[in-house]
Amino acid sequence: MKNGIVYFVGAGPGDPGLITVKGKQALEKADIILYDRLANPKFLEYASPDCRFIYCGKLPDRHFMKQSEINALLIEKAAEGFTVVRLKGGDPSVFGRVGEEAEALHQHGIRYEMVPGITSGIAAPLYAGVPVTHRDFASSFAMITAHDTSLHGRPNLDWEGLARSVQTLVFYMGVKNLSFICRKLTEYGKSPSVPVLVIQWGTWGRQRSVKGTLQDIHEKVQSQNITNPAIIVIGDIVNFQTHSWFESKPFIGRHIMVVTHGDEEHTLTDKLREYGADVIEWPKRIVKKMPANENILKQISTFEQLFFTSRLAVCEFFDTLAFKQIDIRRVTASLNAATEAAKTELTKRGFLLSECQIDSPHSLIVGSRQAAENLSDSKSCPFYITHEHIADERFTSMIERTISESPLQMIICTGKESAQHLISAGKQIGISPDPSANRPPVICMGEDVPAGCGFTAVKNQEQLFAFIRNEMKDMLVHS
Repeated sequence: MKNGIVYFVGAGPGDPGLITVKGKQALEKADIILYDRLANPKFLEYASPDCRFIYCGKLPDRHFMKQSEINALLIEKAAEGFTVVRLKGGDPSVFGRVGEEAEALHQHGIRYEMVPGITSGIAAPLYAGVPVTHRDFASSFAMITAHDTSLHGRPNLDWEGLARSVQTLVFYMGVKNLSFICRKLTEYGKSPSVPVLVIQWGTWGRQRSVKGTLQDIHEKVQSQNITNPAIIVIGDIVNFQTHSWFESKPFIGRHIMVVTHGDEEHTLTDKLREYGADVIEWPKRIVKKMPANENILKQISTFEQLFFTSRLAVCEFFDTLAFKQIDIRRVTASLNAATEAAKTELTKRGFLLSECQIDSPHSLIVGSRQAAENLSDSKSCPFYITHEHIADERFTSMIERTISESPLQMIICTGKESAQHLISAGKQIGISPDPSANRPPVICMGEDVPAGCGFTAVKNQEQLFAFIRNEMKDMLVHS
């Protein structure tokens, strides 16, 4: 049996781009991942198809799994020889109880390593336009927990020292105790006019912030219905803020689900995130490589056209030729592809693209089982299967939980196939196919939209983005 090990990995505050390279590498080799509520589930996509996910799910007012249970599970799985990742939001050493978990492992002789992460107390203010230090405003800052283990959960701190000695105060998870915090700081010398910034869901697409003073911030937070998770920044540094570069993005605050199908490239979700939207993808799939079709490979020089369904199909096909030691010069056919990413991949490999008439036995469709079969339904040509997509059920409950905690404002289907999947399987994640149900608007890209479902059709990405902008304007008018 191999020796087990536990990696404590900081997932960062939420933005999928803010995980470290070392953290990503640990996820890629994990056998088991124990993850928290505030760790972005997108990071689990780095895991292998055989990796097991375990939700620890702490909420401010309840615990899905007790700390003692987490400790015991880490010990048990590592002792069995597994590589375990304990994925924590932010940095594991900043109010992440990593010391308790590491000590439990040490007492049982279990090896562990720690991978730091970006803590929300620095990242959230920065995404809101406020650095925690500035030579004109603040040369010191403190990161402070806003609750403790007492009956009332109010922090027992050196309020006089904080009020007089530290220029920027950053409180974690303190919305419930905000009024208490402000009162204590003013009692010990802070002016009621000291500026305060409260940032909810920092670095996520659902981020929003409220600015005020020690005197009025509690009322403003209540009126804006700001809840945890939130970071509270107190000090003159808040006056440095002119605007939030992140909250100025055009789609900030939009919680969108993109329903994908098969080989579709994920450029849409990347662009939505770039514009500030909080995006989840469904369904998640595992790519299964298919064995080489020896009969077709022997005949490869007889085909006049090759048509690839995706970039992955291009890569898998030519990797198979290399593995089988088939001379690429035997491919004399004209080449083309269904997606821009696939066309780019062919061009990178030195091929000039030509128009392909994929309607004869001398044409070959190359791609995933789903895409090739869909294309070949109306064609008389054969197809070569490079891979197939299998639903990854590990993500189903995770996505359902995400939607229940932060309701969707829009669903985007990237084509007819994904729209049909939403209709047939949406109930798995709590989305009703009934157009009369309390369901967010569903936008379907392409002109072939399933009838009777209340979906709105848009022709392309440009029209989709125009639709989102117009809907956001309507929300502002009616709010």
